[in-house]
Amino acid sequence: MVITTLLCHLFAVCCPGNTVRASDSCFLLSLSSAFRMALIQLQISSVKSDNVTRACSFIREAATQGAKIVSLPECFNSPYGTKYFPEYAEKIPGESTQKLSEVAKECSIYLIGGSIPEEDAGKLYNTCAVFGPDGTLLAKYRKIHLFDIDVPGKITFQESETLSAGDSFSTFDTPYCRVGLGICYDMRFAELAQIYAQRGCQLLVYPGAFNLTTGPAHWELLQRSRAVDNQVYVATASPARDDKAAYVAWGHSTVVNPWGEVLAKAGTEEAIVYSDIDLKKLAEIRQQIPVFRQKRADLYAVEMKKP
Repeated sequence: MVITTLLCHLFAVCCPGNTVRASDSCFLLSLSSAFRMALIQLQISSVKSDNVTRACSFIREAATQGAKIVSLPECFNSPYGTKYFPEYAEKIPGESTQKLSEVAKECSIYLIGGSIPEEDAGKLYNTCAVFGPDGTLLAKYRKIHLFDIDVPGKITFQESETLSAGDSFSTFDTPYCRVGLGICYDMRFAELAQIYAQRGCQLLVYPGAFNLTTGPAHWELLQRSRAVDNQVYVATASPARDDKAAYVAWGHSTVVNPWGEVLAKAGTEEAIVYSDIDLKKLAEIRQQIPVFRQKRADLYAVEMKKP
């Protein structure tokens, strides 16, 4: 009874806004306070099958190093660009995601499949598929904020030329923690992260491909901001940099802890980034600086309009 009470307290600290019942004790007892995460910073080519094959190879390598949750980068099977999305788009399930399902089962890991251009009912989406250790599709997240920007003299990009926006949130549960999903530009919208924290997420994962203009200015800043604002771990998986590509990714896949410290960070080259996620640290920070209990719900609120 004492163990269950202590675990319930830990869960309440880690998952603000969630009601903990005695019936949750079996789930709580199964939680592990630490696990290894891997981010695969993949060099993307114009050959889809090669991208998928090499991604699966890196996933296997990460699993042998003890990773329990592995993430691929945004558009891992396709060059990033509006002219490429229609050419590389596929259904989910489909060719690329079937391979991800198989390798997740083979390695018995939770696999966040970065994102791929998805075709559904005549529309294209930038979509992340997540697979469990048995190969089951656990979640599918369609990027809700499209990357439409214009920085004069530096970069203009309009995802909405070919892509449609998603309209729902996506989380999934693991034996370690609840995970919330976003893709790249979604990281700029603090409300999304706040809602995920309200829903009990302790880890937010954003496969993303910032560029040479926004990357040096905002990539790490936004990750640390989302982590500190919501007292969560934040992980970002970028493609490796290819200076010859039409769209040059910033790289620097990163893991940040709830204190805003960078735990692990890649350079620009192809690499696997590992980080040990410690949920006891998260609980300690939330106890020391209890912002969730101190929020003024009588004065303001961030609410979810649609599940």
